[in-house]
Amino acid sequence: MDSHLPQKAKEIKAQAILIADVMSRYSETMRTFSLAVESMGIELVLMANVADIASSQLHLRSNPSMPMLTARLPQYSTLTRFLKRIFDLVGSTIAIIISSPVMAFVALRVKTQDGGPALYSQQRIGLYGKPFTLYKFRSMRVNADKYDEEVAEETGNEHGILFKAEDDPRITKFGHFIRKTSLDEFPQFFNVFKGDMSLVGPRPQQQYEVDQYDSLYSARLLVKPGITGPWQISGRNALNQEESEQLDISYVENWSFTGDIAILLKTVMAVFRGTGM
Repeated sequence: MDSHLPQKAKEIKAQAILIADVMSRYSETMRTFSLAVESMGIELVLMANVADIASSQLHLRSNPSMPMLTARLPQYSTLTRFLKRIFDLVGSTIAIIISSPVMAFVALRVKTQDGGPALYSQQRIGLYGKPFTLYKFRSMRVNADKYDEEVAEETGNEHGILFKAEDDPRITKFGHFIRKTSLDEFPQFFNVFKGDMSLVGPRPQQQYEVDQYDSLYSARLLVKPGITGPWQISGRNALNQEESEQLDISYVENWSFTGDIAILLKTVMAVFRGTGM
């Protein structure tokens, strides 16, 4: 099956995709394909003997010659996506206004500690695999990202999807503080305001991490990455790769406004406890 078919269908404004042949039950290919199609607001129509798809709602379409099922994820309707964008826009605007004095202080403090830039920017991968520039307050020495593989080897970590050294020698003294309090993440409110990110979603990753995705895990690219998400409130580095991937896929399949609000509230609690985002 062409992995780019859902995106091609979206580009030509297709309203439905019909699956007329049987695919293997419980296959990741089928689950991934159905997620991609439904999250783009395209109706997935399939013969009644095709099963095991990732969908919240299934409807039997009455047709004497060809019984078919239609599948959709109602939370990804055009209206719901619009409301989520409004929620992100309003939320990020309020956050920027309220936190602006704090961000000004942090920027000045980071700048004066070693003369380097206050902001750190890095290319991350967003919705549908589109790259964007992510902003953070710099918590490491200048050009620290060039030494990822070296630090991973020194600290006994694997340089992969979940790479994050626990005692990274590149982190500055003030960097430890803004990481613990999550102040380093505050510039990402501008990413949300621009539309590159959402307040809640899977964490944005780099291209080398995306290159390691299997077909099912690539479904996380069907939603915008978030400042906070299920990974941040569920154990972070204590989770293994399989657990982290399951959290992200579950978020895509079961996304809801109430779920996002719950994650935001848990994130605020985590920040106040000092466990960060």
